[in-house]
Amino acid sequence: MEQHHYLGYEQPVGEHLKYLVWAHGRPIACMAWSSAPRHLASRDRYIGWSAEARRSNIRFIAYNTRFLILPWVKVPHLASHILGRVAAALPGDWERMYSHPVYFAETFIDPGRFSRDLLPRCQLGVAGPDDGPGQGIQQLHTEPLH
Repeated sequence: MEQHHYLGYEQPVGEHLKYLVWAHGRPIACMAWSSAPRHLASRDRYIGWSAEARRSNIRFIAYNTRFLILPWVKVPHLASHILGRVAAALPGDWERMYSHPVYFAETFIDPGRFSRDLLPRCQLGVAGPDDGPGQGIQQLHTEPLH
């Protein structure tokens, strides 16, 4: 991750899971998920949370901190496939590790770096100025948040 991801690698903080994806006995991709950022205005607006609801439910959100398809892997649509498979496994894996489920997964994207056409077909929200420059937010639903 440190050598090939454009943001490098940082150890996830708080609750976190890391995935290494293999095919034919070789690693092809890696991902890291961690506890969600506490305050993200565009996410809170998207979900419809009040400050109190966010404080009560933030632990049910996982944040994709890194996703890397190794540079020698050239398979069309592989990122979408992996993201879908991991998003489906994430709630159960998280619950086994931390004894509580994840109902909502999110990731940041840099719209200037990745074409909208290349992104998985998920709900895309645009971050506001209070979320930092050049950030988009992609929400990946696993189950409705109660």
